[in-house]
Amino acid sequence: MILIISERGGGAAELVLAALRRRGARLVGADRDADHVRPDGVTDGATRSAGTPVLWWDTGDFPGRSRITASFTGGERRLMLDTGTETVDLSRVTAVWRSRPGRPSAAGIVTEPSHRAHVDEQAEFMLDGVWSLLTARWLPGRRADERRAHNKIFHMARAIELGFSVPDTVYTNDPAELADAYESAEGRLVAKQITAEPFQVDGAEHRAYTTVVTRRHLTSRHRIQHEPVILQPYVPKAVELRVIVVGARVFAAEIDVSGSRAARDDWRHYDNDRVRYGVHELPTEVSLRCARLVADVGLTYAALDFIVTPGGEYVFLELNSNGAWGFVELWTGLPVSDAIAGWLMDGGTP
Repeated sequence: MILIISERGGGAAELVLAALRRRGARLVGADRDADHVRPDGVTDGATRSAGTPVLWWDTGDFPGRSRITASFTGGERRLMLDTGTETVDLSRVTAVWRSRPGRPSAAGIVTEPSHRAHVDEQAEFMLDGVWSLLTARWLPGRRADERRAHNKIFHMARAIELGFSVPDTVYTNDPAELADAYESAEGRLVAKQITAEPFQVDGAEHRAYTTVVTRRHLTSRHRIQHEPVILQPYVPKAVELRVIVVGARVFAAEIDVSGSRAARDDWRHYDNDRVRYGVHELPTEVSLRCARLVADVGLTYAALDFIVTPGGEYVFLELNSNGAWGFVELWTGLPVSDAIAGWLMDGGTP
């Protein structure tokens, strides 16, 4: 059995499910919406045919809408998941794709905030224990593996050891370091978040993008003592790359932001009308190094970001342990979903 752990409504999960069906897999259980139609035009009820069973479940349903039991009795171990529509023996799971699942969530009847937070913490702790006992293959990896590999300090150190070209980088909350880095970069410096998670400002969702540091920022440099940042010299770009690694397979998409003012310094603004996406042919040694980096940090999947300079140098920026790939497939046609399906079915062997 293949277990997909992902939020409902995730377009990436839909793409992989369609690819799994093309390989003969079948979806087990039913969506809460029994008439839900998948991308290939087949309803859930019509997919109950022979083939590798696939269960799509979201950890956001636990413990509020799902039940899990781990028992050790009479020398026997039992791991059971009841989704509300399907009861599954988790020992049957052979491969797991953990694709941006929801956080555990208490039932709606639990309304007191501190009580809800306590329930969610207990649920997360239990899930980690259950997942640790699964002998299945994981993509990208278990939660602890993802968190460690996603840490920029950790994976940058390994990237340097493997011989990637990396900008001079400072991780700090020391205001004095900002002035030194600005001078070293000859006034062409950028600042980034340690982890690019959204947050709230005055109750509104906010995301910090790559910021070009100006002299005005230097006058208020004391503020960075309150939150660590990443400082790097501005790297001139011909194109940017998002490199997707699935097992031993490597896909590279180039992102040309030269026509976009909004995305010029950070393509994550997704100014798709003015940004050009295309397939990029990586040099063999860079491709092999990407696959090795992902394996060395303990993952089977990752999205890597690069800048290709006007002189043709490949400059490594970061590794995203569960980075987005749907837009790569949409805009370039690279078969990432099929590669993921293949890895889940047979480990990615041809």
